[in-house]
Amino acid sequence: MTHLRILCIGVIALAGFGLADPVLAQGLPAVTVSGTGAQQQYSLTLQLLALMTVLTLLPSIVLMMTSFVRIIIVMSLLRQALGTGQTPPNQVLVGLAIFLSLFIMSPVLSQVYNEAISPYLANKLGFEQALQVAEKPIRAFMLRQTREDDIAMFMRISGKTDLDGPDSVPFLTLMPAFITSELRSAFTIGFLLYIPFVVIDLVVASVLMSMGMMMLSPMMISMPFKLMLFVLVDGWSLLMGSLTASFNALQ
Repeated sequence: MTHLRILCIGVIALAGFGLADPVLAQGLPAVTVSGTGAQQQYSLTLQLLALMTVLTLLPSIVLMMTSFVRIIIVMSLLRQALGTGQTPPNQVLVGLAIFLSLFIMSPVLSQVYNEAISPYLANKLGFEQALQVAEKPIRAFMLRQTREDDIAMFMRISGKTDLDGPDSVPFLTLMPAFITSELRSAFTIGFLLYIPFVVIDLVVASVLMSMGMMMLSPMMISMPFKLMLFVLVDGWSLLMGSLTASFNALQ
């Protein structure tokens, strides 16, 4: 699969690409359903087939081409650092990560819509031309978040070392490099989040040890202090603002 086809699926999923081409309105061979003494035929259109394909690949697209990975990993590490178990629940973290990703990606999606989707729907651009235009802002976003070392590593693995610039990086090489950089950034932020909470755990454990309370769990005592610290410093606002600023997507 070429990078153009992958980009096609990503643009459709992320920006709601309208499949308005008359060719796509043609139906596939009808499906015949036999009943008791009667038969019915159902026509499955290519639009429905394309929609089902996009829905199947949508989770992978969200993970590979947006800010979702960094956000959800940082949220999960924060929950573990606080020691709150399953609070907030997974549904809340995933929903928060999705909507924050949409907020961060909104400039990119707006550019894709204004420069590619809208002219395509107005029949001012062909499908291939719209894909080429839509690729530029998505590639630019991914390149901004990808480290050169990661790109160089995957280029060496693929055996391609002749690059004329960032625009010449193959899309299939850029995607794993982007994911690798996102994982590294997420774990770096998670490490910094862990430090103050680990200090509180150590202080509480030392105090309990000095008082001879060996059987009392330090986690049970330290969790209220960690929650109090997180609330007093307005941790959620600081975390959301820092995650958004780390992408430099709104500048």
